[in-house]
Amino acid sequence: MLIFRALPGLGDLLCAVPALRALRAGLPEAELTLLGLPQAAGFAQRFPELIDRLEVFPGFPGLPEQPVRNRELLAFLSGAQGKYELALQLHGSGPVSNALVALLGARQTAGRFLPGQWCPDPARFLPYQEGEPEPLVWLRLVEFLGYPSQGTALAFPIHEEDRAALRALPDAHALTPGSYAVVHPGASRPERRWPPRHFAQVADRLAERGLRVVLTGTPGEAELTRAVREALALPGALDLTGQTDLGTLAALLAGARVLVSGDTGVSHLAAATRTPSVVLFLASDPARWAPLDRERHRAVRGDLGRVLTEVDDLLQQEPDYAF
Repeated sequence: MLIFRALPGLGDLLCAVPALRALRAGLPEAELTLLGLPQAAGFAQRFPELIDRLEVFPGFPGLPEQPVRNRELLAFLSGAQGKYELALQLHGSGPVSNALVALLGARQTAGRFLPGQWCPDPARFLPYQEGEPEPLVWLRLVEFLGYPSQGTALAFPIHEEDRAALRALPDAHALTPGSYAVVHPGASRPERRWPPRHFAQVADRLAERGLRVVLTGTPGEAELTRAVREALALPGALDLTGQTDLGTLAALLAGARVLVSGDTGVSHLAAATRTPSVVLFLASDPARWAPLDRERHRAVRGDLGRVLTEVDDLLQQEPDYAF
């Protein structure tokens, strides 16, 4: 089976886990190939029980995620003919992605399609509806194909080497589960970023509640996290910007009392590690992208007072650490 999901974000991949889990349970002997972007390699390696191999997506006209490499695309399409029993489109609503899946020459194809647009096979394609939670969009498709749900929760395996790598980071060895909160001010697009001064105010509230604040971000977000750090009224924040890989970030989140972030991959990682979170939605739809557990994870449209209220409420709950 070939599964096409070549979206760039960590959250995009994590949201596919419930569907992949149901597929694997229903097809324990099948070889499942993920057709994805190069950065999906770490994700595929983390889930060997769900994904057998990664095929790097060579791009396709009309899909913006990867520049089209025409020679590689032609070779890939030629080599795919007759190779797969099923080509499953988990990439999007379908106007372009369904055309790619149809060109693979699989015995069967399945996916989602926009009502009024071309539907390759009404028996195996479901209409795409806006506003459905992303994990359920694809889990419902897999259920429609005859593979029962194995649960809606996201997941991310954390290994002992991840925890050891976290402890080896400067000053991180002193972090104990429940003693700290993670603040992640970055996001992939500028319109999803809350002002640094607001993150600093939330961080100060967390420090007032007795938690050490840990700032995280990619190397490219160092200026943003620096702005948050410089706006803090209370000292003592630990800045791990650019120092965490995917495994150490997951290990960090697993022991955190709470995460405060924008709608970005780290919020889905927090859902996968069962870390309570307050997620800011500034330019995306919480109905689609907010974590399914709305008690453990709070979606906020960006009001500072509401964020502080939700943080205080989460801190009153009994902690449940995955660490």
